[in-house]
Amino acid sequence: MNSSDPLGATQRWRLDLAYDGQAFSGFAYQPHHDTVVGLLRSTLASTLRLEREPVIIGAGRTDAGVHAFNQVVHVDLPAVVKVRTLEGERLMRSLNKQLRGRVQILRAEPVSDDFHARFSATWREYRYLVLESRPPGLESTNAWAWSVEGPLNLRAMNNAAKSIVGTHDFRAFCRRPSNATAEEPLLRRVLVARWERLEDQWVMSPRHAPVVRLTIRAQSFCHNMVRCLVSTMVAVGRGELDHDIVTERLESLSRYQLPQAAPAAGLALVAVGYPGGGS
Repeated sequence: MNSSDPLGATQRWRLDLAYDGQAFSGFAYQPHHDTVVGLLRSTLASTLRLEREPVIIGAGRTDAGVHAFNQVVHVDLPAVVKVRTLEGERLMRSLNKQLRGRVQILRAEPVSDDFHARFSATWREYRYLVLESRPPGLESTNAWAWSVEGPLNLRAMNNAAKSIVGTHDFRAFCRRPSNATAEEPLLRRVLVARWERLEDQWVMSPRHAPVVRLTIRAQSFCHNMVRCLVSTMVAVGRGELDHDIVTERLESLSRYQLPQAAPAAGLALVAVGYPGGGS
């Protein structure tokens, strides 16, 4: 409990959730916009009959159109919300009934006050899907993937991906925060980055549309980082850029001649790691 006053005592809860990002104007709370946090705040307040909407902290922000299969948040709720596992399951069912599929609560459990959805996380993992061809009549983007003209050279794309593993200044591949100066580095540590062609194929037309997937795990990400890296590596895979371009831009810190960020639809947050191997 994080209050000595029994009437004001609160219990910290962890909620794991999934959502289709195309239905929202992003994850973070924005007044007058339909966001994941905004919906959760109002749903918690109405379900638990709270006097005011609670503050919700997430493991990471997702932009408009970006999906999540396992986002993690924490929220401090009045201690009258029981802390037994059964009550956690009941809370999850109640929230899911009110949310009506727009957001799916995967887990609801009480945690200690020192758990922080964002600062306790040791890594985040995203995946990006690319359709390796553009069948007739298919738009360049759909709800879950980016369609590009193939074939793609995955060896070249993986050579480019290897160059981002480790700690680097990603100023060339990130949108700078409004409160940061141009001289401030955007250091991020990437743990895993690899492309693979999936065995399953989506039948999008009389011909198959092979799917390639980027899996990227890092301690944290800066804004638009994955989408900017994806568009660059896809250009490498199509032979439009040399795979050394990623290393060159990491060193030069310049976005010169790099393509615009890949569409949001292909991106999804798939896991968040915490100490002790938990996720």
